[in-house]
Amino acid sequence: MMSLGHEVFLYASEDNDAECTELITIAPKVDQLRWFGKFDYHSDFYPITWGPEDRHWKESNGNAIRAIRKRIRPGDNICVIAGLCQKKVTDAFPMNPAVEYGIGYSGVYAPYRVWESYAHMHNVYGLQNNDDGKHYDAVIPNYFNPNDFTFKDKDEKEDYYVFLGRFIPRKGVEVAVEATRKLGAKLIMAGQGCRQEGNTFYGDDFSVSGDHLTHIGHVNIAQRAKLLSGAKACFMPTTYLEPFGGVSIEALFSGTPVIASDFGCFTETIPHGVAGYRFRTVGEAAYFASDEMLDKLDNKRIAKYANDNFSLDVVRYKYDDYFQQVAGLYDGSSDFYGDWHGRDDRYTRVI
Repeated sequence: MMSLGHEVFLYASEDNDAECTELITIAPKVDQLRWFGKFDYHSDFYPITWGPEDRHWKESNGNAIRAIRKRIRPGDNICVIAGLCQKKVTDAFPMNPAVEYGIGYSGVYAPYRVWESYAHMHNVYGLQNNDDGKHYDAVIPNYFNPNDFTFKDKDEKEDYYVFLGRFIPRKGVEVAVEATRKLGAKLIMAGQGCRQEGNTFYGDDFSVSGDHLTHIGHVNIAQRAKLLSGAKACFMPTTYLEPFGGVSIEALFSGTPVIASDFGCFTETIPHGVAGYRFRTVGEAAYFASDEMLDKLDNKRIAKYANDNFSLDVVRYKYDDYFQQVAGLYDGSSDFYGDWHGRDDRYTRVI
């Protein structure tokens, strides 16, 4: 947004290094978690909880309200990313538009909402027993920096598949394990929540076993880039209605095909036979991950698809167009689309 001429006042922790007009600290650094009192610190992940009355939300919301009050002007958008946990912030400024963005949760409330996928938007409508649409609800995908990833073409791939995500049943790790077992192939798993005893890997309430399995724990940005770029394919076998599935897009930037469930966001983000394949059974997952089927895909085309639809340089224009639409309601130009960039979020480009 800064690159498009917007002023951006970021209310966040001291750790944040995003480009902005001004960073206003409303939370401590991650290593100062004594502020939260009741939490045990985990070295890799912020131990957040999602109750609006939890101490960290009450304190950070209060800090935000006081800081916003000093800076806010008519027409300023207040953008929040934690749903009902931040409702008190926007409630404090009823004359300014409240925008929830990057919505991958169900506790939505704001009048202007940007969802991660149509699948998730419609799912939440259903959860709310709502069969009416809302014109200022938009779908804009999450955004990625292509420089964070390394492209490798088919002849550079190594002889393994990858599963990257939390080690919980709903992420579908068992599907990836059984599909690669059928193929007689190696599966490298990464992410939090796994402990190993011999060739058995345990989550909180399930386990998988196999000599073809390796789990390497949590990976940082550089490690995941290397892991994804080297893989023949990335499994995204989520069993719930995935709102977005960011790992799948990271794989695409790496030129790595995705083998995904045939529901949720993947019906929008993984064009079947172009960016990978969508499966309905474990047998299909193994078949689509076979060398025969992967050879039908163009890895350069996969990476181009990711860049055309999910790069930061593309998505920033989609948000700019959306903010122009919202501004039109507040400055008397409700019929004016704004300085439209032609990067309409309603189209997915497959070339």
